[in-house]
Amino acid sequence: MNPEFKSIFGRLRSILQKHAGTLSVKTDKAECYCLEAAAGPAAVRAWGGKLKQPTIPVAWVQIGKAYVSFHNMCVYGNGKLQGSMSKELKARMHGKTCFNFKNNDEGLFEELEQLTKQSIASFRKAGFVS
Repeated sequence: MNPEFKSIFGRLRSILQKHAGTLSVKTDKAECYCLEAAAGPAAVRAWGGKLKQPTIPVAWVQIGKAYVSFHNMCVYGNGKLQGSMSKELKARMHGKTCFNFKNNDEGLFEELEQLTKQSIASFRKAGFVS
């Protein structure tokens, strides 16, 4: 593992820890930190009116073999937030909810922190989490 990954993980974990008071910590390990919340009415509607699971993952950071991944489910389907991202942050996107980092980049981490704050608030306002 790249020795810088622990430092990257620590910084990205600190972004999520700021939301631990309004979300639940599902996993808190040396290589993974995950926040979840109770499924809201919008999530139940998206599931065809049936509660598939009582909680849903909201955001997590995880150390992998090639990079540190920051997953933010709240960005999915939010075109306004996706459109507000810098091209540098978009370049780190893998799929629709994951950002991969191999190096510390405080500028991108600060942008990701603001994006996370806005996206969690938007996700909650839309009713996906209670």
